[in-house]
Amino acid sequence: MSAAAVDEPVEQPTLLEVAELISNQFAGYRVEIVGSQITVTPPTNASHGKSLSRLMPALFAAGLGHGESEVLQNVGLWLPDGPSDFAVPDLVITDADIEDHLVEYNCYDPVAFRLVLEVTSSNLADDLKKKPAAYASAGVPVYVIVDRSNQRVMVLTEPQDGEYRVHAVHHPGQSFTLPESIGASVTLSVDDVLTAKK
Repeated sequence: MSAAAVDEPVEQPTLLEVAELISNQFAGYRVEIVGSQITVTPPTNASHGKSLSRLMPALFAAGLGHGESEVLQNVGLWLPDGPSDFAVPDLVITDADIEDHLVEYNCYDPVAFRLVLEVTSSNLADDLKKKPAAYASAGVPVYVIVDRSNQRVMVLTEPQDGEYRVHAVHHPGQSFTLPESIGASVTLSVDDVLTAKK
């Protein structure tokens, strides 16, 4: 009588391991895990970059990025929604000691974040639906969405119970002021921030 072959159980990779594999395979793509789902976003276009380039000087001129705060692009934010959830916002304002708040996978504890900002691209639904819930659950005080598709800038504040209680929507021709909780008073032009429709 021969012994039946016993199949060894195959260990499934974690979401974080899969995200790392994808990231290594597709250089330049943004890989995130939001709501326990992996999202892969291709490299952005020039007008996306212009929006960020026009924001940064105004933030620096207001005194952000010096002393008690940092203004950074593409920094990982560890999210509390799942065991390995994280996002990589286009731009963030953090406390100056951000490096003391490393969690893992080059992502940082949300306690150090004052503002996250996304410029919409091919992942519009994520920026408008999934990420507001994720960032609010993480307790990020201010979430700014530069919505190029709908030609508006949304400033979401007062996170509570997984949602932002205050949504301020600003349209072309208007200016808006970011909450002083970010560390400075900053007024921006919607037209300058949007730069282009797509």
